[in-house]
Amino acid sequence: MNVTLRQLRAFCALVDTGSFTEAAHSLFITQSALSGLIRELEAALGVQVVHRSTRRVSLSDAGREFHPLARKVLQDLDGALDTMADIKALKRGVVRLAAPQLLACTVLPEAMAAFAQQCPDIEVRLQDTMVESVVAKVQSGEVDFGVGPERDYAPELQTVPLFELPFVVAFAPGHPLQRLRKVRWNDVLGHPLIALQGEFTQRLRGDLQPYLRDANVAAVREVGFMTTAFAMVQCGLGVTTCLPYAAPLIRLHGLQSRPLYDPVVRRKFFVLHRKDRSLSPAALRFSEFLLAYVQAQEWAV
Repeated sequence: MNVTLRQLRAFCALVDTGSFTEAAHSLFITQSALSGLIRELEAALGVQVVHRSTRRVSLSDAGREFHPLARKVLQDLDGALDTMADIKALKRGVVRLAAPQLLACTVLPEAMAAFAQQCPDIEVRLQDTMVESVVAKVQSGEVDFGVGPERDYAPELQTVPLFELPFVVAFAPGHPLQRLRKVRWNDVLGHPLIALQGEFTQRLRGDLQPYLRDANVAAVREVGFMTTAFAMVQCGLGVTTCLPYAAPLIRLHGLQSRPLYDPVVRRKFFVLHRKDRSLSPAALRFSEFLLAYVQAQEWAV
């Protein structure tokens, strides 16, 4: 059985108008062409779908059974084509994004809200996770792209710079660091330091070791999430270091922050996606929006 869309459209137009002449006119074809399509449809189905007369066209029993099915096929197809057109025109779609927990609870919600104002029918689904899990989600295809800090990424990943920021130190009000006009790393390391576990702290130690040979960089409390570090700092258990984009959480916990000097240590963040898989129009639109959004933020200057 080889039923074509042209045959289905011809049949539905004939049912709608009840006339070969009017149906042919609505489809911008000749009446003989329409008659040929109906004959081809009946041959493919093996049944007669319409009764022909000089005055009016009426459906056979088989035609009445077939008509709602044919109509649904055309409606589903038209709906699918409309959806694809909207996706191509960036009017709708779904974007799946993975990001570290700190970025996911500071920068990204505000960026998503601003993006929703421009593209209300594009849904951004954010997965907040540990830094080490971002790459795995991108590589597996679980997300369209991810955002993560500078790492030795696999060659199959495309990396696009998002921002580069210097470290700041966060501490509770009244802490001795608050009295300093300029806070140096040596000043910070004289207090209990709360830092993220894993590669974050390992890289920090490597960055600081050439400059602070006599400082005990290893004397830290390590936690899995920066929200935990901020809560511990709020309770007077130490100080922590982070990037300026964390300012909303620093304020939320009632903490103070200062830029860190001697040395100025910076961290780069990237948008990550697979080289062998093109971003969907919606994902590409949001990634470009995110780049522009970040560049417009005060902390990114």
